Amino acid sequence: MATIKELAHLVRELEDQLVVCMRCGMCQAVCPLYGQTGREADVARGKLALLEGLSKEMFRDPSGVSERLNRCLLCGSCAANCPSGVKVLDIFVKARAILAGYQGLSPIKKAVLRGMLGNPQIFDRVTAWGARFQKLLTRPVNETLGTSCARLGASLLGNRHIKPLAPKPFHAQLPSLDEAPGASGLKAAFFVGCLIDKIFPSVARASLKVLRHHGVGVYLPDNQACCGIPAASSGDLETFKKLVRHNLERFPADRFDVLLTSCATCTSTIKKIWPVLFQDDDPDVLERVRTLSDKVMDIHAFLVHRLGVAPDPALPRDDALPVTYHDPCHLKKSLGVFAEPRRLLRASPSVRLVEMAEPDWCCGLGGSFSLEHYDLSSGIGRRKRDQVAATGCRVVTTGCPACMIQLHDQLSQAGDAVQVRHAIEIYAENLDS
Repeated sequence: MATIKELAHLVRELEDQLVVCMRCGMCQAVCPLYGQTGREADVARGKLALLEGLSKEMFRDPSGVSERLNRCLLCGSCAANCPSGVKVLDIFVKARAILAGYQGLSPIKKAVLRGMLGNPQIFDRVTAWGARFQKLLTRPVNETLGTSCARLGASLLGNRHIKPLAPKPFHAQLPSLDEAPGASGLKAAFFVGCLIDKIFPSVARASLKVLRHHGVGVYLPDNQACCGIPAASSGDLETFKKLVRHNLERFPADRFDVLLTSCATCTSTIKKIWPVLFQDDDPDVLERVRTLSDKVMDIHAFLVHRLGVAPDPALPRDDALPVTYHDPCHLKKSLGVFAEPRRLLRASPSVRLVEMAEPDWCCGLGGSFSLEHYDLSSGIGRRKRDQVAATGCRVVTTGCPACMIQLHDQLSQAGDAVQVRHAIEIYAENLDS
């Protein structure tokens, strides 16, 4: 647990960032949580006002401050629309680290983050056992979506409709790979990410198929770890830094030209969060973090900007399937990537893109936010489900496996026969057409 002196230093680091907020209230209009509750304490402006007195309030009521600060999706909508350029996500992540350092982690979080997530091989074994026995605890509910729900109402799943763990995770299907560059002359490292590895391995397979099709050599190291965002969002800097250092060893920057992911959250975390939380670390480690941060790209952006993939004006076909696209918050708002997935969809002859209303409105998952505040998360998710349903589409696509989990849940709860796919899967399937 951090000392009072260390915590006071971290608090002072936030002061210069906090004074930038003008309390204009622009964040109210775009905050999905405020849209659900209407509470000032749930919007960025309210939380920033709370943090101004953190050094005093933390010692008087640390649990209350932590509870209010953790009622946030970390979607970045406020930061993306802030006229003053307040780095809200940086502030919230640092503040959570301060509070976790002062309070310590709960026994459950310590077991999950430090005992399991922080040890990739243990995490893999636990999820492998979960995949083996999950049918005993769940039953199918939606054939189109392939979702299940708990057999017993008292389950940890609650009322959720989940996408089950894959029978065989991607790392077991293809442990490692090291290919020379092809016609493109480029070699890309591929960071798989936890959700793609363990729930959506078809996304990883599609990603590699696309890269090979375009003549890109692939570097896929074994024993990859989580990008660290669950630990960072919980304020657990110890586990976060352990995971980052593990991945630094797995991805030596001189082995490839670009680091690709098919997960919006992983890309945003490596690009934005890694450098912020390593600013005061060993200079050599910080330099390696910055090098990988500079090299990481979302796979859609890579295909469009580095390989020149573009739509065919003759598309789509007359019998094309109507699909819509949901913008992941971490992809559009944090990284500015939104046109690129649509270009890949428009380069796919079998589908016709139909835009939904508010495609960049948050789906409501927010990682651990959904675990702690499922009622709020599902309320926001229902709005997204209604936007998808209104298009009349047969498939909803996105660029984030976390969003895919939320979309599966909400569409399944509503009884919709709408498939949820990653945009790269659609593009990969059409390469054979």
